[in-house]
Amino acid sequence: MKKIVALTIVAAALAVSACNTVSGVGRDVSAAGSAVSSGAESAKN
Repeated sequence: MKKIVALTIVAAALAVSACNTVSGVGRDVSAAGSAVSSGAESAKN
């Protein structure tokens, strides 16, 4: 029973850290997209 609890805790920790990583990547991609959009607008004008 203790092994099952320990594995569950480890799995939950990995899931939470993965969510944080994916969220961070999403913010980075969004920031990069905004920079490209700004650059395109500047070049157009």
